[in-house]
Amino acid sequence: MSLASAPRPSPLRLTLAWSVHVFTASGAVVALAALLALGAGDLPKAALLMLLGLWIDSVDGTLARAARVEEIVPRVDGRRLDDIVDYLNYVVVPAVFLVSAGSLVSWGFAAVPVLASAYGFSQSDAKTEDHYFLGFPSYWNVVAIYLWALQVSPLLGTALVLLFSAAVFVPIKYVYPSRMRVLRRTTAAASALWLVLVAVAIAAPDLVGDLPLMEVSLLYPAYYLGISFWLGGLRDRS
Repeated sequence: MSLASAPRPSPLRLTLAWSVHVFTASGAVVALAALLALGAGDLPKAALLMLLGLWIDSVDGTLARAARVEEIVPRVDGRRLDDIVDYLNYVVVPAVFLVSAGSLVSWGFAAVPVLASAYGFSQSDAKTEDHYFLGFPSYWNVVAIYLWALQVSPLLGTALVLLFSAAVFVPIKYVYPSRMRVLRRTTAAASALWLVLVAVAIAAPDLVGDLPLMEVSLLYPAYYLGISFWLGGLRDRS
């Protein structure tokens, strides 16, 4: 069937499709709010906004596929929009956060993940055909929050940032949680629990008291790395 003779989508479907694009784009507004919070010196607010941006990104792809946005609004490249917003929320905002939190020995080291992730995002195989991220998937928001919340020394923080920056160039396949063929529901549930634990630890420290929520929440990053090495592993870029 030609495009000219293809049936027009209903107003409801158009509204849903455009709503998903607006939802994805709202992540850029969240990134702006996080940068303003950092400028005001409010690190907890900035951390919570980074988590909000991460949550938006974790669900917008599923919504886009359910609303068939690629089919209904083909002139808008949802993947490109997602990459633009992700680079803001996963790279630029966390880099500023690392500097603001004093997690690095010098602000110049924040340029390393910015440059490494610019390379990572621009690769044609950054997301493989079998739905993996190739190379460390620039989870700098997660790295920045842990370095700050666990009060990691600037020397160790810098070393870890350099290590993960180098990992961007190592062709290890990391799982794409919303596109997993196995353990998708388990991973989704673990992701949601992780998000709640970290958000509560940041938003309500007096309520948490001496409970080591941040330390316990490290189980999810460990799980993520473990299943990535198990299901994905090293891939030859050639």
